[in-house]
Amino acid sequence: MNIGLYVHIPFCRQKCLYCDFSSFADMDHLQDEYVAALCREITGQGGIFDEYIIDTVFIGGGTPTLLPAKLLVRLLDTLNSKLRIAAEAEVSIEANPGTADYDKLRLLREYGVNRISFGVQSFSSDLLKKLGRIHSPEEAVKAIEFAQKAGFRNVNIDLMYGLPDQTLADLDSSLEQAVSLGIQHLSIYGLKVEEGTPFYKLREKEQLNLPTDDIDEAMYDWINHTAPAKGFNRYEISNYAKPGYECLHNLKYWLYKPYIGVGTAAHSFVNGERRANISQVNQYIKIINQSHSPVEYHESVDEDTAMAEFIFLALRTVAGMSLKAFSNEFKVDFLKKFPSIVENLQARRLVDINEQGIKLTELGMKYGNVVFASFLPD
Repeated sequence: MNIGLYVHIPFCRQKCLYCDFSSFADMDHLQDEYVAALCREITGQGGIFDEYIIDTVFIGGGTPTLLPAKLLVRLLDTLNSKLRIAAEAEVSIEANPGTADYDKLRLLREYGVNRISFGVQSFSSDLLKKLGRIHSPEEAVKAIEFAQKAGFRNVNIDLMYGLPDQTLADLDSSLEQAVSLGIQHLSIYGLKVEEGTPFYKLREKEQLNLPTDDIDEAMYDWINHTAPAKGFNRYEISNYAKPGYECLHNLKYWLYKPYIGVGTAAHSFVNGERRANISQVNQYIKIINQSHSPVEYHESVDEDTAMAEFIFLALRTVAGMSLKAFSNEFKVDFLKKFPSIVENLQARRLVDINEQGIKLTELGMKYGNVVFASFLPD
């Protein structure tokens, strides 16, 4: 049986103003201790993987490429020597421009990393400053060119829309720039102002000049017209790829497949149980060094919740949810389980359904949260 592996690197050079991920600036002095602890946790997971073969690895953060080369090598050596990673596995790493020079990227490629995802967000220097990003548009272009020169043939760029003071012209320019770089994948996310972030505080003070709902919707529509016209097929609400370059690791999440996470704040889903590691770096290092488990939360997912998760994760994909897959997973007929919900969503033109499955319409993709909430247990 195959399984995915997520590896969390919590370090950042600077915390972005919109970010609520488990990442920390000004903690570089803990990098050596953290990677040592992380390698110990990975080694301890070896027994779990006896019954699995890892066919996707995703090293995320934070900024994994902030680690110096010697620590990246130690991490990758541990993964390759202690776990059963398939020869053809997709091995991804997140990178920020300004933290990955050519030598480091070539090293990553030599140690088996074959997919790289750059957090660019925008090619507008003004917008990058407003987001609190550390790089310039020129540095982003150079980093992507370095990666391609280093041998990466599967490159993703993250972009964002709905940003403060962003215009449709800004978005179009960034999308055109991204496509011109010869990449294989685009992830394009709408800004969500999360509680606890600097952007949230600015919005509370009415000091965050966000686009109007009409402009935000126009940006969404423009993306979903332009990206496919440029050869990037939409396969999930926020993700677009050239044929054959869909992110296999992320597809595991959407298709309800098992995965294990290691490192601070990492999540796992195996045999119907969800687990999460502690998020604080110092505490994680201490617990690992004491040979204790870093897991601070776990729960067995009840059937109603599992059904809801299975449905709305699958519906995030353009392909939608297979009725047969639902029946195989839960031993119940989907249409008999949710007849009134399906009828209501069809009447509102949010879903299409046939003998094979159910999927979101174009309108449903735009208002996916309305559909997803329909299936949540009371």
